[in-house]
Amino acid sequence: MKPLNSTVIKLTFSLASGILATHLLSITLRQSIYGTLIFLLVFTISFLISKRQYKKTIWFGVSTYCLLCFIGTLTYNFHNQKNFKTHYSHTLLDNDISHQLTLKIREQLKSSLYHDKYIVDLLKKDKRKTCGKLLLYIKNDSTQHKYNVDDLLYTYAQLQPTSVRLNPNQFDYKSYLEKQHIYHQVYANQRSILTLKSERNTVLGYAQDLRQKINAKLKAFNFKPEELAIINALLLGQRQDMSQNIYNDYVNAGAVHILAVSGLHIGIILMILQVVLKPIEYLKYGKFIKVSFLLILLWSFAIIAGLSASVTRAVTMFSIVAIALHSNRLTNIYNTLTISIFILLLCQPMFLFDVGFQMSYLAVFAIVSIQPLLYKLWAPKWKIQDYLWKISTVTIAAQIGVVPISLYYFHQFPSLFFISNLAIIPFLGIILGLGILVIVLALLNSLPEFLAQFFGNLINLMNTLVGWVAQQEAFLVTAISFGVAHILVYYTLTIAIIRLYTRQNYRRWLFLLITIVMVQSVMLWYEYKNSHSKFVVFHKRRHSIIAEKRNATLHVFDNLDSIAIKNDKLITNFSIGHFINTISRDSIKSVYVFKGQILLVIDSLAVYNIKSFRPDIVLLRNSPRLNLERLIDSIEPKLIIADGSNYKSYISRWEATCQKRQLPFHQTGKKGAFIIK
Repeated sequence: MKPLNSTVIKLTFSLASGILATHLLSITLRQSIYGTLIFLLVFTISFLISKRQYKKTIWFGVSTYCLLCFIGTLTYNFHNQKNFKTHYSHTLLDNDISHQLTLKIREQLKSSLYHDKYIVDLLKKDKRKTCGKLLLYIKNDSTQHKYNVDDLLYTYAQLQPTSVRLNPNQFDYKSYLEKQHIYHQVYANQRSILTLKSERNTVLGYAQDLRQKINAKLKAFNFKPEELAIINALLLGQRQDMSQNIYNDYVNAGAVHILAVSGLHIGIILMILQVVLKPIEYLKYGKFIKVSFLLILLWSFAIIAGLSASVTRAVTMFSIVAIALHSNRLTNIYNTLTISIFILLLCQPMFLFDVGFQMSYLAVFAIVSIQPLLYKLWAPKWKIQDYLWKISTVTIAAQIGVVPISLYYFHQFPSLFFISNLAIIPFLGIILGLGILVIVLALLNSLPEFLAQFFGNLINLMNTLVGWVAQQEAFLVTAISFGVAHILVYYTLTIAIIRLYTRQNYRRWLFLLITIVMVQSVMLWYEYKNSHSKFVVFHKRRHSIIAEKRNATLHVFDNLDSIAIKNDKLITNFSIGHFINTISRDSIKSVYVFKGQILLVIDSLAVYNIKSFRPDIVLLRNSPRLNLERLIDSIEPKLIIADGSNYKSYISRWEATCQKRQLPFHQTGKKGAFIIK
């Protein structure tokens, strides 16, 4: 096998570094262009000098990596529509009014309890051509129909900024949308929307029509809703119609990757196509024809699946793998994977921040590097044992690769992951192959009833198995605190162990010992970092939640019932982010003292008769009917807080009073949770 090409890895790392630097440091398009031109000049000069000297100098290498880094910044800025002169944000004012909007449906998202959600392209604003993506919310109505990709809509609405994170350690949906270049949202209802055109004129529009046709054909065979949802997820890349309960079962069973069309699915499909198209190799130019067919079929599948991020990166990766397999040159799998990363980041730089992108490549790199080492630990005598051992080692290796990222993003670990994976993955090829056959026969109106029933029972059996594994809650470890530093030392430790296992020497032992010290240092650092105290008034609609953190203990004061507080993620997210070990609950008190500051709580009874002390802060909750000016005159607080349990009309009135009296006013619904450190 050809040795590892470290140059490819270094170039890809430089490109990724440029993308990351632009995101963190907000490097402008002009700065990117100037930097690229400067280092292009330096690269050219150093290249000519090294060519004349018949050897590469260090300056040639440095200029090359710096050039790739600035190409990364340029790629990031070229994909950011805010840098286009026609982007709608350049004509928005701070106090923006409603506008005439012409929208084109780009993608249909999973509906919420109250709204249907779409990603749309803004084509016109007040009859002026614009560009940019928006998030469209349409109020649910039992009489309304769903819009499709490429539908052209007209509405009169206000562009609102995407919702900000209001509580600490809460999922930052605004940041998530900004990584997709979505900065504003539009709320509308069916009556305020006029459909201008409903014709397909893009590949994605035709793909959605095909998916709808497939679903219409399959519904004629009485597939259950949960079976259809799994078929759509496995074979069509669509999870919008999947119930939250089924999705949670797959998450808790450690098998959620099966639902997303990703590297696992595309790899299996590539293996099936390799076998089916094998006879083509015997023709003249057979290998070229076979690779061409493979690429066409893989990308056709990606288009039908909606060209989602997971599908695109998987098909790109395996397209390069397919080309490498049928080339006459020896290749290295690490180089092939790195080249696919390079191409993907050039085409879609925001993939770098995509969780699925990170997990997919980490899993694949772990499989190709760790699985062979695990497989050598045992040599089974029987073929069935050997097959199951291979599946087990692949599953374990993939988990080793993705565990730290998974803990960082999802904060849970399904201990029984190997059961669900061992039971499903060996048969996933059969499920995918049979599913493709069922879809093709259904489109041709030739699907036998017994085959449809058998496939439905197979999907139902898989759901039942996953549901049983998910119910074993004793084996599901949740609320795991895991930070970025933990990720870095975990991977460093994994690399150190692998290096030492493959060959032992003094340097590798020293590297392992240094890594162990790093792990201990990170644990001590996080313990020190979270040893401070904190007092928080959270934002919670229609309720009040107050918490006092002292070291690793959290005292929560709320007016929620036990079921509501158990299902609420607000306290859970805060506890995970602050490495809390112990949580206690109590009812809300009238007075709190923290760091020398006194906080007075006034509820719906509006009782605040105090003589023995003077509060610094007043918290208004449950919409008390009081004269705020009289309260300010009698108590003279330094700050007024209104949480999410109050009526909006009351809050507006209190805010106006505080502005008149020049008194700081903190509304948790706008400014987020109030925190005293």
